[in-house]
Amino acid sequence: MFYELAASTWGDEELAAIQRTLASGRLTMGDEVRSFEREFAGYFGMKHAVMVNSGSSANLVGVGALFYKKHNPLKRGDEAIVPAISWGTTYHPLQQYGLKLRIVDVELDSLNIDVSRLEEALTPNTKLLVAVSILGNPAALDVLSTFADRHGLYFIEDNCESMDAELNGRKTGTFGDLNTFSFFFSHHISTMEGGMVLTDNDELADLVRCLRAHGWTRDLSPESVLFEPRDEDFFEAYRFILPGYNVRPLELSGAVGREQLRKLPKMTEARRKNHTLFQGLFGQDKRFLIQRENGKSSSFSFTIILNPDMDIDRTRVFDTLKKADIGFRIITGGCILRHDVMRHFDYSVVGDTPNAFTAHDRGFFVGNQPFDLRPQIEKLHSVLTHSC
Repeated sequence: MFYELAASTWGDEELAAIQRTLASGRLTMGDEVRSFEREFAGYFGMKHAVMVNSGSSANLVGVGALFYKKHNPLKRGDEAIVPAISWGTTYHPLQQYGLKLRIVDVELDSLNIDVSRLEEALTPNTKLLVAVSILGNPAALDVLSTFADRHGLYFIEDNCESMDAELNGRKTGTFGDLNTFSFFFSHHISTMEGGMVLTDNDELADLVRCLRAHGWTRDLSPESVLFEPRDEDFFEAYRFILPGYNVRPLELSGAVGREQLRKLPKMTEARRKNHTLFQGLFGQDKRFLIQRENGKSSSFSFTIILNPDMDIDRTRVFDTLKKADIGFRIITGGCILRHDVMRHFDYSVVGDTPNAFTAHDRGFFVGNQPFDLRPQIEKLHSVLTHSC
């Protein structure tokens, strides 16, 4: 395809890391994962990084950890404020743990949660706020974290699409009590599959470590606040204290992640160069609504919404893109309210969600990759200019 949605960012370094790990004979979670966790936490200036097998699992064990805190744990029936647009696994762990969703519309220009609706979303049962920075563009994380602090809410930052973005000189994925990342093939770094939870909270870090590996104490130090070790070593070696999962990462993924993390600054720089070109070509054309950058985007992709005030046929646009060999897809997962899965949720909508519906019905995105895409972006501009 002339213009792909995603492309591999691997080189000889990642392949060598895989060979090195295979030769070691240790394939499940071990020294490579621990080194990657340490290096990842250092890159973001956080105390703890806990790797799991996907960004979705990072959300799952992050939500789960809040239910097992010693003081003020979440409980079934509590409410969580969420944006109307994200990937499905932002929402699914909330449903699986019995939380009620308070769904808030997004801003049409940023595609992130409309923070002017937060007070309206708040009820006496609200205990959690979930922020999502859509496709590399930072949400109003400063406003969101202040709101969460003021009202005593837990704050989860789902940063799976926006690694290396910045707001006010601070990396996204560092504002929450818990912060999640994804290392899927198309994301800012790729470890085949993989994810990470970042936190500065010792108890939450241990809860996540325990939940990712069967609810087992093996990854916890004897000083952990989660349990009191006993003298019986035979039993202690296989002691379960939480109803956990097996969402551990492979050692191969940890080894690849270390190489990818070293490349991240240059890859982000290349994405931002492409982003500047895209903004220059599309930013002043009233037919197309593109994301208003908040802070410094790490530009996962380029979103386009066909202006609802103009009579533009999206189906015809899609046909033209297909003929031009240009890949495209729905924005993130679209508006969650449009999906069949909502029949399984306990939720309410805060007012109306016209912007999320407009993005769902009239929007799409094309890919960005960490290398020069000038020919692809210029062809995209030419094709859309003549088809709209």
